[in-house]
Amino acid sequence: MSHAGEVEFAIIGGGLVGVAIGYGLARTGRSVALFDEGDVAYRAARGNFGLVWVQGKGNGLPAYSNWTQRSARRWPELAAMLRDDAGIDVSLAQPGGFQICLSEEELALRESKLARLVAQPGIEPYTFETLARHEVAGRIPGIGPGVAGATYTALDGHVNPLRLLRALHFGLRRHRGAYLPESKVEHIRRHPDGFMLDTHDRSFVAKNVVLAAGLGNAQLAPQVGLAAPVRPQRGQIIVLERVRPFLHAPMSQLRQTDEGTVLIGDSQEEAGFDDTVGLPVLATMADRAVRTFPALADARVVRTWAALRVMSPDGYPVYEQSADPPGAWIVTCHSGVTLAAAHALDLAPQIAAGVIDSRLQPFASSRFDVQKAA
Repeated sequence: MSHAGEVEFAIIGGGLVGVAIGYGLARTGRSVALFDEGDVAYRAARGNFGLVWVQGKGNGLPAYSNWTQRSARRWPELAAMLRDDAGIDVSLAQPGGFQICLSEEELALRESKLARLVAQPGIEPYTFETLARHEVAGRIPGIGPGVAGATYTALDGHVNPLRLLRALHFGLRRHRGAYLPESKVEHIRRHPDGFMLDTHDRSFVAKNVVLAAGLGNAQLAPQVGLAAPVRPQRGQIIVLERVRPFLHAPMSQLRQTDEGTVLIGDSQEEAGFDDTVGLPVLATMADRAVRTFPALADARVVRTWAALRVMSPDGYPVYEQSADPPGAWIVTCHSGVTLAAAHALDLAPQIAAGVIDSRLQPFASSRFDVQKAA
């Protein structure tokens, strides 16, 4: 097995989380190598719905709502950086977002959930609106008679996630970061200069290592004194043909892209590592979409896919540095698009400085020990 040179930061994982951290580190002037297993990996980035979403996030952990809000507010800054560094417009739009409810009971439950969320001690409050049916119809023409109402938050938006992934990779290389495709890290060992990373054919030395390998973190984290109790959660998406622009703002379960296609999603299934599509779930999603916009009944389905989210026991991120040995970091979450700005512009500089901000301490894995004890 050959031996490669030393790098300051080795990032394991070439998806949205890993490349956002790598891009942010490279912008600070650190030497970065991004290790990417390749498309054989369970790559959540390729199945992403593309939302920059705030509303509804943070029940039980106010720090997550605050972190999500911060990322949403910094997203225009990230989009501008990527235009400059990569020459790619990621099609960011933040007109606010709607959660459509198809019954009065669903609407009441949704309003109650958001009210409890924003009333939590320690949360940075944001405004949400509960809209009756006639108010939704006034803002979104063409909704169906079965729509009972919606909630709306002004911070929400969406991007083109495939352009985002490409732009971050271009930006990484623009700042002299190295990209190593087809390089699955199988083992991590201590080394006098930090860590030794073993792939199938080479070994690399890195002063620091960032685990951003999604579901692969479960196997890698214990090798550097960390914990990543993550599991897969399947999500499915339906893609409809391009249609004339009709939806100016995203919904949690439906959005129209800048190219005119319509995406239908937000299924959540505990299916293990099975990333195949299933007709019963797709049928339920399609039915809800047509009840929301009856005109979609005439639109053709052009493709479907399924991908695996990376879920911790409570659904929230894990950010932590190892204590023994120091210099290893874990970064894992299921909101790679929403949190891309915070990862690149806030978390990456903290990792470069060697200390995670105290506001991110609630995301340490030790919280799971407390939850078990309770």
